[in-house]
Amino acid sequence: MENNWINEKGMLIKTFTFSNFVEAVDFVNKIVPLAEKVGHHPDIEIFSYKNVKIKLTTHDKGDMVTEKDTELAKEIDKI
Repeated sequence: MENNWINEKGMLIKTFTFSNFVEAVDFVNKIVPLAEKVGHHPDIEIFSYKNVKIKLTTHDKGDMVTEKDTELAKEIDKI
């Protein structure tokens, strides 16, 4: 997957780094409507106050990466 997404153990994973906590939370809040729209929800972790790790996998397909994941990853990259 392009744009630094890593395909690891049946998940697409990417960490985004922001200037501060507020920017990190704002980014997460922008993901929410995208995920709701397509009914596909990532695992999201905010750590060290300004880093956001996103993990995408399709649970109902046996925890594997599917087109749902790659499409949502592309939309997240546009934020």
